[in-house]
Amino acid sequence: MRERFRGVRSLAKCGVIILACVSWACGAEESTKDGYEVHDPKRPQPVVVTPGTNSTQDASGQPPSDAIVLFDGKDLSKWRADKTEKQEKAGEPDKPAAWTVAEGHLAVAAGKGNIRTNDEFRDVQLHAEFWHPTDIAGNSQGRGNSGIFFMGTYELQVLDSHNSETYADGMVGSMYGQYPPLVNASRTPGQWQTYDVIFRAPQYDGERVAKPARMTVLLNGVVVQDNVDLLGPTKHSTLTEYPKTHPEKGPIKLQDHGHPVRFRNIWLRELGANPPAAARSAKAAKKPATVGAK
Repeated sequence: MRERFRGVRSLAKCGVIILACVSWACGAEESTKDGYEVHDPKRPQPVVVTPGTNSTQDASGQPPSDAIVLFDGKDLSKWRADKTEKQEKAGEPDKPAAWTVAEGHLAVAAGKGNIRTNDEFRDVQLHAEFWHPTDIAGNSQGRGNSGIFFMGTYELQVLDSHNSETYADGMVGSMYGQYPPLVNASRTPGQWQTYDVIFRAPQYDGERVAKPARMTVLLNGVVVQDNVDLLGPTKHSTLTEYPKTHPEKGPIKLQDHGHPVRFRNIWLRELGANPPAAARSAKAAKKPATVGAK
């Protein structure tokens, strides 16, 4: 008799556990289907990322734990020579990047052409550091000119703009030919400078641009582009617009403009979509007291 009672009691416990699990699962499904409550415990936890360290003028910092390192000061294994449109049409084979690597930095090799990453990306957070020599010569666009291209086509200008003027939408911190920077936050030549960028690729609906590409840029820790909508791929002296078709991904490119520019500590993080906002108040939330109520 006791054994039978124990068996019934065990079955009852199992039933309670099963009902609890079903209830939790239904609640989780409901949260996912209808959105999450404020402070919803069923929301997934974000992935843990170990932050990196800041660079100094003497040494590069460390990237975050989930970063894709494009240049760590050692070699150009993540890069290759960029092709011109003519070379692409002719089907010429890929060639190694011909820029110079020395003492932990990457230097433009004048006349060797642009370089590009082997891999292609879409939405990214990018970190890159650049340097101009103290004896830099020239003026306007002829002074330490280079560029960082996102998806191979959207240029963030690199230039020595410290006590050197040029057209505003072509100075350092500008989205070339589209947006001047909010401020000139450049350092003097001979110092390493830092770009931190968030780039979101355009979204298409057929041949229509549903959402333009967007960029936020910090130069030396100062915001110079604040979530701007890009007008289209970079062009020179021409107001740009979006093409009818656009690749899903593209490379990061560095420009050879024939000037003595160095780069170091280049890494990026691929970005996903933002989590959805809370959809409703928590069921357990107390309603605010009515003003004047007793």
